Amino acid sequence: MDKTFDAALVWLRRDLRVRDNAALHHALHQSRRVWCAFVFDTEILEPLPRADRRVEFIRDSLLALDAELAALGLRHGHADVGLIVLHGAATQALPALADRLHVQAVFAAHDYEPAAKARDARVLGALADAGIAFHTTKDQVVFEGDEVLTGTGLPYSVFTPYRNNWLRQVDEARLAEWPVERHAAALAPLPAGFARGVPTLAELGFEPTNLHELRLAPGESGAQAMFADFLERIDHYHETRDFPAVKGPSYLSVHLRFGTVSPRQLAREALERARAGSRGAAVWLDELIWREFYQQLLHHHPRVVTHAFRPEYDAIKWEHGKHADVLFAAWCAGRTGYPLVDAGMRQLNQTGYMHNRLRMVTASFLCKDLGIDWRRGERYFAEKLNDHDLAANNGGWQWAASTGCDAQPWFRIFNPVTQSQKFDPHGRFIRRYLPELAALPDEFVHAPWKARPVDLAGTGFTPGEDYPAPIVDHDAARQKTLLRYESVKKG
Repeated sequence: MDKTFDAALVWLRRDLRVRDNAALHHALHQSRRVWCAFVFDTEILEPLPRADRRVEFIRDSLLALDAELAALGLRHGHADVGLIVLHGAATQALPALADRLHVQAVFAAHDYEPAAKARDARVLGALADAGIAFHTTKDQVVFEGDEVLTGTGLPYSVFTPYRNNWLRQVDEARLAEWPVERHAAALAPLPAGFARGVPTLAELGFEPTNLHELRLAPGESGAQAMFADFLERIDHYHETRDFPAVKGPSYLSVHLRFGTVSPRQLAREALERARAGSRGAAVWLDELIWREFYQQLLHHHPRVVTHAFRPEYDAIKWEHGKHADVLFAAWCAGRTGYPLVDAGMRQLNQTGYMHNRLRMVTASFLCKDLGIDWRRGERYFAEKLNDHDLAANNGGWQWAASTGCDAQPWFRIFNPVTQSQKFDPHGRFIRRYLPELAALPDEFVHAPWKARPVDLAGTGFTPGEDYPAPIVDHDAARQKTLLRYESVKKG
């Protein structure tokens, strides 16, 4: 068939895979020669801590992607196919690369965050000045932007009708895989002057982390292995997902975040199993749809990045000053005196992952027990989470703080002790991250301050020394929070 372009460049960002890659498919389908590139964007990297698991995960995934492209090229008779990796400001480095390669078009997947949209607008302008087309396509979601709207053409603000419409519209075509292998003969060897290779962490200005100790396998193969493992457990997902000591979740969130797995593949498998009667698959599919619900929310209401979705809640008087800073520091460090909250925070700090139930518990505790602005917690999670996604993180925090779209009611305040008793009844998760509580009887591991000296005999545990007393009384904090929200509701 005739090709539209003699040469094209694929700019990989949040789609670090070969299989079912929409931008790569379109480029290969429409061009005679195609190169692939990734930019370690200094405008993104500079604010990050120097030991950042996400940078290491991306780098490891790029090593795998480079090898996958090389193998794909060899299968189609081309040696020296590989990934071009740049380090610099993407707004400058990407147009310069496109010009140097003399391509007629750059292909990329849509990126929905406000900063990414601004970046892409600048790249579009620079490419246009050079006479190079910039084609972007949907990839990281099944439905985007205005594709799922109410009957009156408005964006949804409640999840359930959004989900129902999503399910009505989804079909085989929406979930079909974008074929890459059949068009891979268009992959071009690296031109003279370009060397294959991914920069080391040191060359990027970063330090190694404990990522490899966590056994978080990077790249497309890592994602597929993790998905295969989850499929053996998916039928019981609805029964196990809320218990942090149990292997219940898919753990695929970081792979979804960086596109080492296709959301279409996940949704297709979940939908097929749900239609076959799997309750677990249906509940997990809801989680995938929640992800897209928050993406469309960010698209239609970008103000949520800095403001409450429900504007009246911007008037909430949050705690501030030195005492609030002390409370916030204790929360960050996992030293609040509430074991499940602290275990969740220590899991986050030590691994970059936090179980979803604990994301709700810790967020509710910060906002409704400590009375601290949800935006402070959101920023901390943004720094620590391996799977940090602006839309999901913002949506989750505003849900917990009751300021958001289809959020929990403002008067619903998680009790950190009863949550602990319900979802970690034997304290297995707590003991994993709070070894100082390991010797406590189960009945006191959730609330050590309730133990009497006779209850602690022989444990070697000293309250207040080995583990802090609660930094706030939950019942008193609850009453204060109710008043804080009631004052806003009353205007």
